[in-house]
Amino acid sequence: MQALLVSNSTNHDEGYLDHCMPAMLELIGERRRLAFVPFALFDREGYAARAADRFGREGLEVRAVTADTTGHDTLRWAEAVFVGGGNTFRLLKTVQEHDLLTTLRQRSRDGLVYMGASAGANLACPTIRTTNDMPIVQPVSFDALGLVPFQINPHYLNPPTGSTHMGETREQRLTEFLEENPTVVVGLREGSWIKVAGAAATLGGLRPALVLKRETAPEERSPGADLSDLL
Repeated sequence: MQALLVSNSTNHDEGYLDHCMPAMLELIGERRRLAFVPFALFDREGYAARAADRFGREGLEVRAVTADTTGHDTLRWAEAVFVGGGNTFRLLKTVQEHDLLTTLRQRSRDGLVYMGASAGANLACPTIRTTNDMPIVQPVSFDALGLVPFQINPHYLNPPTGSTHMGETREQRLTEFLEENPTVVVGLREGSWIKVAGAAATLGGLRPALVLKRETAPEERSPGADLSDLL
């Protein structure tokens, strides 16, 4: 299984996917057929057009996955898939309702290159329980693709120095998750991604990631670090 799980699709002062496109193209290799999953945003048509334009500039043929039987055909046609960011609950609900989750899981395990940003990265995990999104819709369950055995928290942030905000920090929220679930969580900061190739995983980008495990202290992993122990 090959995957690129990206924290965010756009960096400050950069264009859509510019920061991670070199890593995407390296993973895609000679493959030219890309399926795009637009369900995390309400305007699916506009989202698909944006993705088609961006990947088209790299010489890829892009087809949008639709919420019907044609969507399954598109996933079978594709050599790679990119699942766009947005609201994770809306994304999961849609792929569940149309049984696209099953097709996407099977195709990814059969060799389809899986790429996802933010909500798309959440979808690759065992569940979506570590998303930052509001549950604007109710999926059948929180169970996701399970392509990797760990959870991701995209857009991970440390509390700003000197903040007087009294709410829970992101780390405290994830610690609550670990109180109820044994699954490892990776806090993936902006501009970072995890590359998975078979039994190997590597942290890409320019920022460290925070690895959280039950009953152990959180551990910072530097860019380029081997994350294969999490698989």
